[in-house]
Formats: sequence, structure tokens, C-alpha cells
Amino acid sequence: MSRQMLMRNKYFLKLLSSHVLILILAFLLMGLIFSQFVRSYIFENKVEELNEYGQQILEDVSIHEESPQTFLNKYSKLLEARNIQYILFDSNADIIYPNVSMDPSIRLSQKEWDKLSKGESVTILHDIKRFDQEVSLVALPSMEGENITGGILLLSPISTSLKMIGQLNQYLLYTIAIAATAAIFLSLIFSRNLSTRVRAFRKATSMISSGDYNVHVPDDSKDDLGYLARDFNEMVVQLKKSHEEIERLENRRQKFLADVSHELRTPLTTISGLAEGIKNQLIPEGEVDKGMNLIDREAKRLIRLVNENLDYEKIRSNQLELHMIDIQAIEVFEVVSEQLLMQADEKNNQIYIEAADDIFIHADYDRLVQILINIVKNSIQFTENGWISMRAFENEHDICIEIEDNGMGIDPKEVDWIWERFYKADSSRTNSYFGEFGIGLSIVKQLVSLHNGKIDVQSEPNNGTIFRLFFPKK
Repeated sequence: MSRQMLMRNKYFLKLLSSHVLILILAFLLMGLIFSQFVRSYIFENKVEELNEYGQQILEDVSIHEESPQTFLNKYSKLLEARNIQYILFDSNADIIYPNVSMDPSIRLSQKEWDKLSKGESVTILHDIKRFDQEVSLVALPSMEGENITGGILLLSPISTSLKMIGQLNQYLLYTIAIAATAAIFLSLIFSRNLSTRVRAFRKATSMISSGDYNVHVPDDSKDDLGYLARDFNEMVVQLKKSHEEIERLENRRQKFLADVSHELRTPLTTISGLAEGIKNQLIPEGEVDKGMNLIDREAKRLIRLVNENLDYEKIRSNQLELHMIDIQAIEVFEVVSEQLLMQADEKNNQIYIEAADDIFIHADYDRLVQILINIVKNSIQFTENGWISMRAFENEHDICIEIEDNGMGIDPKEVDWIWERFYKADSSRTNSYFGEFGIGLSIVKQLVSLHNGKIDVQSEPNNGTIFRLFFPKK
């Protein structure tokens, strides 16, 4: 027998045993309560009937004291038809009717006789210790003042009542058997249904554990398993997205490492070669200054790559501390323009700045410069023989900075990805030594968020790009 079959049988047995046990306990409890109620009801009705007949006979005896024999015989016939016997006795417990040698004191205990002597009746619903059969018994006294003058003892066999109660109990057992059979049948149906749905969950989880996220558990039911299935399917969707995101980031990371390795190797080789040439006087004296400038340029390139990664890690781990001040927009534009003027000239680009003197940005100075330099570098990278403009203006709630160029623009498929770490545009378009590592714009977005600001981009291929930054007012 397979493991699934064993599991299903085990689950079926648990479900069946629980259903049957509950049903049996419920029916037994209900049967005991019902049986006790019926017994009490039948016996109480019988005693009440005996009590009424006894009082009626005692009353008629007091009326027909001179000739009671005739009506007593009539009562005997009437009560025999109802399976009731009665005995009249005097104050000495001697039988006065019927004419048989029977002493009622033998039938009544001393305690019961003492109770009768006090004028109280004796009632026994179910007596199985005395007489030759099970009976219900009523004894009523006849009193004159505080003295007992006699009384009547009535008893009725209860075998018929017990037989009826036995039949009820038998029907109850039949009901329990039918209910147990129905429970077995229903449990079989439910267990198979639940086992099928549980197997679907197990199959789905097994596929997920093996890396296959293309699973879907049926979730049409309106019960708890149906809600669980819907939650499970939503979880699978999120896991699939997370897995795809992890794979995407891993691919970018590997590509990034390959790019970094290549980019590091080139400047290091250049620096090493130039340093060796200068050291051994292999470079003409007139070319030494040019070689030193190239060494300086390549060293700064390496420093920039390392700093960008360190900055990103600081931002990601919330270790970056901002020193917020009011910064004049036109002043910071001039600083950025001067720093990047040489790079813009290399690609025959012009940098324009525009901002009113009274526009101030509440930000960290160094980080604001870093944000603007990264974006302007990106614009210079994808613009040739064109222009880049920086302008600032004031809105109701924030200060807006727009950085626009008339370069080649960004492919619409890439717009949503430019903020991702390790993202790098098409290598055929990254034809300069700055901005090619795919981490600058990711840092920009993080820094803007730290200033509680927003950034968006609008671009079309061959129609330029506009970056908009919004910094809240102080």
C-alpha cells in the first residue's frame, strides 16, 4: 500500500472514529435522558391514577359504611380491567377487603406504616424488592382526627410500561446503528474529497520546493480549505515574483561584476603601464605631463567606482547622516556646471542653468551636489553635440528641479529599470568612462528619498530626457 493510501486511510479512520464517537455519545446521552423522562412520566401518571382511585374509594366507603361490599366489588371489576389491585385495611392493618389472608404490614415497612399513621400517603414509583413483580404502589390513610381508622393500598404491575420503554430503547439502538452507517458513508465521501484537496496541496508544495512556481491549487470552494487555497495561490504568485526578482538581480549582479572587473582592469593597466614608463624614462619628456594627467584621471575613475558602492551600502543600511541646510539653487547649479564642464566639452555639449536668486533648497549640500552630478553625467553620457539644462522653480509645497537634455533618450522598456542597482543601459550606448556602471541613478533615487523628495523621468528615443526632482519646502 502506497504512502498516500496509508495517509488517506489514516485520515479516514480518524474522521470516521470522531464522527461515530460523537454520534454514539450524543444518541446515548439523548437516549438516557429520553428513557428516564419516559419512565418518570409513565410511573408518575400511574401513581397519580392510583392516588385518584384510592381517594375515590375511601370517599365512597365513608358514604356506604353500612353496605360497602356491592360497590367495592364493582370497583374491583373496574380496576382489574386496568390491571390495578387494591386492599382495604383497618387501623390494626387487618385486611377488610378483599377477603384474603394477607397482612398489609408485610407489604409496608414500619417506616411507611408510621407515615400512614400520621395521615401522610405513601408513594412508590417503582418497587422491585417486594411483591412477586415490579409494581407502582400508593397507600392512603383514612383518618378521624389524628387517629388512623384504616386505609387503602393500591398497586399496579408496570411490566407493560417497562416493555414499552424497552421497545423505545431498542428503537434508539436501531437509530444509532443507522446513524453510524450514515456517518461511515459520509465520512468516506468527505475524507476522499479532503484527501484529494490535501494531495493537491502536497503536490503544489513539492513542485515549489523543486523550484517550479507554475502551480495553482483549486480554490472554488467556500469553506476553510477554499480560503486556504486562495491564500496559498496568492503566496505562490508572490514567491514567483520574488524568485524572478532574485534571479534578475543575480543576473545583473553577475553582469555588474563582469563589467566592474573589466573597468577596473583597464585603468589599472593604464596606470601601471604609465607609471612603469615614467619610472624607467621610456616616455619622452614632453609626454610625461600628459601621462600624469591620464594616471590622475584613471585613479579618480577607480575612486568614483569604489565610492559609489560604499555610498549605496551606507544608504541601504541607514548609516548615512544628512546635514540639512538652505542651499541657493543657482549657486549649486554653478558648482555642478563647473565640475562637469570639461566632460561636456569633450562631447561638444553646452550646459545651461536657470533659477531665481530667492529659490533655496532645504537639503544636505554634499548629497545634493552628488544627486545633480549623477543626473547631469547621465545626460552628458547620452548627448552629443547638444545641450543640458538645469532649472529650478517653486511650487506650492516643494521646490522642483528639472534637468533636461536633447540627447538620444531612453528606450521606454528601460525607463522603469534605470533606478535599479546594477542596471546598465545597452553597452553600445555607454561610450564614455563615466556613468557606465549602472549604480549612479540607484544612489540618486535613494538620496532623494532620504530628503523626503520624489524623482521621475520623462523620455522618448531621440527626443531627449527630462529628470524632475521635488524637494519639500523647509
